[in-house]
Amino acid sequence: MSDDWRWLRESETEVWEGRPRLTTIAGSVVVGLAILVGAGWLAATIDPRLAAVGLLGPVLPAWAYLYIQRTTYLVTTRAIWVKTGVLGLSVRRITLSKVQNTAYEQSIRGSIFGYGTVTVEVAGGDDIDFRRISDPGSVQEAINDQIDRGDAPELPGSPEQWQAVLSAVREVRERFDNRPPARE
Repeated sequence: MSDDWRWLRESETEVWEGRPRLTTIAGSVVVGLAILVGAGWLAATIDPRLAAVGLLGPVLPAWAYLYIQRTTYLVTTRAIWVKTGVLGLSVRRITLSKVQNTAYEQSIRGSIFGYGTVTVEVAGGDDIDFRRISDPGSVQEAINDQIDRGDAPELPGSPEQWQAVLSAVREVRERFDNRPPARE
């Protein structure tokens, strides 16, 4: 699988990458098996041509598996990416400056088995959901850490330079406070 969809800037690095858990396809597997069994029963009891319906049985879990394998969630030092698509390709990149809030949720089953959904609320756009990912709390924390780093820009200069500026300002203030009063 090609990574042509991702283009990172020079100073941008990957922080976290993941995809939905494989257990996501469990429902599709169950439905696919039910279709196979149902088609077999229909073919045996009603009409053998109904066995053709059973061909849909393996298609559902196969499609779900391909969807998971072709879905990638990526957090970098500058942006959040979501890539999806089985036959086509959809890539969404949101800069961290547009993130308004993050949250994660876990169902009871998700809490037991360690998966959940991270929701990223985006200013002026649709929210992003990282669905059925492992350890959603740590993923939310990784996103928040990157946002916090972006909120605190680096100050230019060293502490010594800023001490010199503070001393100069104090000296100016001292001279201003000690000057003779102005005549009217």
